Amino acid sequence: MKSQKDTPAVADAEATAVAILGWLAGEPELLSRFLSLTGVSPSDVRNAIDDPGFLAGLVAFLMEHEPTLLSFSTATGVTPEAVVHAHAVLSGPGGSDDF
Repeated sequence: MKSQKDTPAVADAEATAVAILGWLAGEPELLSRFLSLTGVSPSDVRNAIDDPGFLAGLVAFLMEHEPTLLSFSTATGVTPEAVVHAHAVLSGPGGSDDF
């Protein structure tokens, strides 16, 4: 039996979160704010990328500020709807944004 982690929806949501991190890497002020909010140090990002809570936090970070979401979408071509979908998938049924 496949776990939920193995579904295409989860893989797409995780890819969206990784795209957000890649975009944030080119936006030092936003990346600094995200890291400050999450308490993750820059040196810990490589390990944190495997943490579902960290991925959910990346998506939630964009969801909480529409201008940032739209800037990301414009820069990457990832639609806001894809980010909303990723948020729903990664946050789980309770909508938790633990990061």
